[in-house]
Amino acid sequence: MEGFKKYYKKSWSERLEILEKQEILSQEDIDRLKSQAIDVSLGETQIENFITQYLLPEGLALNYVINGKEYLIPMVTEEPSVIAASSHGAGIVKKSGGFKASVKQRLMLGQVIVEEIEDVDKFEDDILENEAELLEIANQAHPSIVRRGGGAKWIRVRKLDKNIVSIDLAVDVQEAMGANMLNTMLEAIAATIREKYEQDVVMSILSNYATECLATAICDIPVASLAKNGMSGEKIAEKIAKASYIAQIDPYRATTHNKGIMNGIDGVVIASGNDWRAIEAGAHAYAAKDGSYRGLSTWKVIGDTLHGEITLPLPLGSVGGSIGIVPLVKVNHKLLEIENAIELEKVVASVGLGQNLAALYALVTEGIQKGHMRLQLKSLVSSIGATEKEIPLVVSKLEKLNKRDMSTAKEILDNLRNEGK
Repeated sequence: MEGFKKYYKKSWSERLEILEKQEILSQEDIDRLKSQAIDVSLGETQIENFITQYLLPEGLALNYVINGKEYLIPMVTEEPSVIAASSHGAGIVKKSGGFKASVKQRLMLGQVIVEEIEDVDKFEDDILENEAELLEIANQAHPSIVRRGGGAKWIRVRKLDKNIVSIDLAVDVQEAMGANMLNTMLEAIAATIREKYEQDVVMSILSNYATECLATAICDIPVASLAKNGMSGEKIAEKIAKASYIAQIDPYRATTHNKGIMNGIDGVVIASGNDWRAIEAGAHAYAAKDGSYRGLSTWKVIGDTLHGEITLPLPLGSVGGSIGIVPLVKVNHKLLEIENAIELEKVVASVGLGQNLAALYALVTEGIQKGHMRLQLKSLVSSIGATEKEIPLVVSKLEKLNKRDMSTAKEILDNLRNEGK
């Protein structure tokens, strides 16, 4: 395409002008891009070839009581039912005392991958014998984190193939997400491996499979409190437990089970300025840690109580990256009222469990569609141009007709407008 050479060096207005001159976008399209670009300087700082801000709605999930503290939880999501469901699930747990969450340790992992090793066992022994030296090299590469109480903590060696190993480095990154910090340390170790051990290094890079940064949330709900629409609480609890079990034995169900969990987790992670793609990757890898992909949460009936539990890697930060430069992220941290990254991890794990409870509760009682579809219908009706006053009227008629398609919605809207003439 013409005009796109060194596109990144051009100004924002020049980039948009090229799109119009090449007849890729109309003037109306360009005007829309401009109207959405609420902070051009921020966009230019965050990414290359910036043209506009893509806006997603943010709302508050309510009713979350975690370790005795009640939270307002900002969530960013485009899916209509996520926040409503999250608040509902949290409300059920709140009546029973809330969630209990914990984080045993918070270490990030990185890898130096070494290949063409003649004697893997000897190489492993050499690395472990010189662990202290390698840790010191890593810490010297980023001394500021050591002064703050963090730094490289340990090394392990894993054999990946007959002549390929991974030197894993665990680092306490304090309040940061730690990607740049960890990569700097890993590159320092990689240089030593090349020079001292004369070995070929394939790469040095952090791992998003943060198995040394696991967050756990649990809750206990009296089964009697789950009763709904003539169905006993005991029956509902049994069905929730059975749905959880199925997610442990069937990867098809587990995938959707975990997607529902990540609906809530991603929403909070995005709002907090963290890397939701890293969290997704780590969570799904952890779901397959024993060789079969399984649900991240489990629900069991113990006596007259429904016990829920979730554990997953949550390497979140409270400083650095987007957290420090996006004004709205700073507002969201004020809403959350968290003191540190560990507290954020506890909150996010609890949201995942609360989101999951809401989904399973709906599935085994009225079905997922009833509450979900009303919110989806609002989006459908809005997409055909209905006004704020017209939306509830059209939605109501669609529900009475048990219809959910766009053509019926348009017909109802047209009739409504004709009646008003």
